[in-house]
Order: sequence, then C-alpha cells, then structure tokens
Amino acid sequence: MSLRQRLHVYVLAGVSSVALAALLVVMSTRTVQADAKLSRPAPSMQLAAPVTTPTPAQLAQQTAIKRGDRLSGLASWYGSVFHGRQTASGETFNMYAMTACHPTLPFGSLVRVINKENKRSVVVRITDRGDLVDQGRIIDLSYGAAKRLAMAHDGLASVSLVVLSLGKQQAKK
Repeated sequence: MSLRQRLHVYVLAGVSSVALAALLVVMSTRTVQADAKLSRPAPSMQLAAPVTTPTPAQLAQQTAIKRGDRLSGLASWYGSVFHGRQTASGETFNMYAMTACHPTLPFGSLVRVINKENKRSVVVRITDRGDLVDQGRIIDLSYGAAKRLAMAHDGLASVSLVVLSLGKQQAKK
C-alpha cells in the first residue's frame, strides 16, 4: 500500500470518527421518554435544555419545600436508556435502585411516593435532576421504584409525595 493510499485511509477514518461523534452528540441531547409503554401519547421529541445543578442557596430561593411537606402530581419513570450513566449528583444510575429525579429537592433527600390509585408506596432517594415541570410531572422514578408502585406498565401515575428528609446538596465533581 502506497503512502498516498494510506493517507487516504487515515483521512477517511478520521472523517468517519468525527461524523460518528457528531451523531452521538445530537442523539444524546434529545429528550427521551422513559422505557414505559404509555397509555397517553408521549410529548414529541425536543432538544433538552442543559441540566445544571443549583447551589443550596439557589434551591432555597426556588422552593420552600421542607421536611414533612406533601406534594401531588404525575410521576413517570426512566430505566434502561440511562442505566449505568452518571446522574447529576455524580452517582451511577441503577434502574433497579430506589432512586428518583426531582427538579429542586437536594440530592440525598428521602421522599415517600404514594400511588394514589392503588395506595402502594416506596421511599426513594433523590439522585438526579430534570426539567419535569414543563412536561407536567413532579418526579421521575427509577424503574425499580415504578415497579414497586405498580406503575411501570402504564408509565405515568398520579402520586403524592411526602418529604421525609432533606439531603445535603452536593456539587457534581
């Protein structure tokens, strides 16, 4: 193989690598609905806003949620698409763990989630962030938590949240 032919091969490999990397970036910035089969149509795919981790002072300004507070709304779940990836708290996401994503509660907060339809409940630890409010939800549960609440099949459930304890906000390293 001549030097010129090898150079063409190297250039082609480099261009292919850049194109693949660009494709991965574009695909990873899209909002993905949970693995669940939804009884309601999922919102159309949109570009996701970058997830930022607020400081404890910003959290205090954004929300006045405290221990013992009760919240109500829709819950969804996420699973295999994010399994093994890093969460906003810096932990590795385990879809079978009793964890959840919440837009403002400090990482490490413990929350009891009660399915209003069947009265099942589970305690989850907040480990991730997400823009759930724009999508009409108050919490995004791990698959394991959703399965315990018997909502994994439907994908969405009307829930009550009880804040058991507030964790300490930790910056992602």
